[in-house]
Amino acid sequence: MTAADIASREAPRIAPPASKLRRWMRRYALASLGASIIVFWMLVALFAPLIARYAPDIVDVTIRLKPPSWQHWLGTDALGRDVFSRLIYGSQISLFTGFVVVILAAVFGTLMGGIAAYSRGKLEEVIMRITDLVFCFPPIILALAIAAALGIGATNTIIAMLIVWWPKFARLARSLIIVQRSQEYVEAAMVLGLSPARILVRHIIPNSVGPLIVLVTLDIGNAIITFAGLSFLGLGVIPPTPEWGSMVGEGRELIEQWWVAAFPGLAILTIVVGFNFMGDGIRDWLDPKSRRR
Repeated sequence: MTAADIASREAPRIAPPASKLRRWMRRYALASLGASIIVFWMLVALFAPLIARYAPDIVDVTIRLKPPSWQHWLGTDALGRDVFSRLIYGSQISLFTGFVVVILAAVFGTLMGGIAAYSRGKLEEVIMRITDLVFCFPPIILALAIAAALGIGATNTIIAMLIVWWPKFARLARSLIIVQRSQEYVEAAMVLGLSPARILVRHIIPNSVGPLIVLVTLDIGNAIITFAGLSFLGLGVIPPTPEWGSMVGEGRELIEQWWVAAFPGLAILTIVVGFNFMGDGIRDWLDPKSRRR
C-alpha cells in the first residue's frame, strides 16, 4: 500500500453539498416550515391595513352570511362583516397576546425561580408553594375564573393568563439553576467577590437559557389557544374587536355557514402548529447529541 493510499484513507471525508442539504432538510425541515408560517402571520399582522379589503367592523345586514365569493373572499358573518378582513386584523391581537403573555411570564418566572434556587430557605419554600398552588388547578379553568372576576377585556384576560403562566417557568428555571450552582465557574465567581445577584443574572441564567427558549417558543402557541378559548367563552376581547377565538364563537351555531368559524379555526391551527414545529427544531438544534447525528 502506497503512502498516498494511506493518506487518502486517513483524511476526513467531506460530505458533498447535496448530502449536507438532505441532512439539513431531514433535521430541520419542519422547523423551517414552522418559522415560515410564523413569519407569514407576523407580516400579515404588520401589514393588515394594506391587506384587508374592508374595515373589520363595517356592518351590512343586506349581505349577511354570504358564502365566499370574489367580493368577499372568505364570505361574511351574521352581521355582514367581511370574514377575510376580520381574520387579517384578528392576527394582530392573537400574536400580540401570545408574545406578551409568554415573554412577561418567562421573565418574571425565571427571576422567581432563580431567586428560589439561589436563596434557599424560607423564601424558596414560599415561592415554590405558590407555584404548587397554581399548578393545582387546570390552567384554562383558573384563567377563566380570574378573567371572570376581573371583567371582560383583553387587558384583564392578559393579566389572568400571566397569573397562570409564570409558575411553569419558575419551576423549570429553579431546576436548571440548581444544577448550575454546583458548577466550578460559580465557585470561581464567588471567590472573586461577585455579588449573588450579579452571579445569578450575568452568569447562571444565561447558561440555563436553552430549555427556557424552547419552552417560550412552544408556549406562545399554547397562549394563543388559551386566549382564543377565553374569547370563545366571551371573556376575551370586547365586541366588535376582531379576534380569532371570538370569531369561532360567533359561528359555532352556524352549521350551514361553515366559513364563519372554519377560517378563524384554521388560522389558529396553523399558527400553533408553526410554533410547535419551530420549538421542536430549536430543541433539536440546542441538543449536541442531535446535532452530531
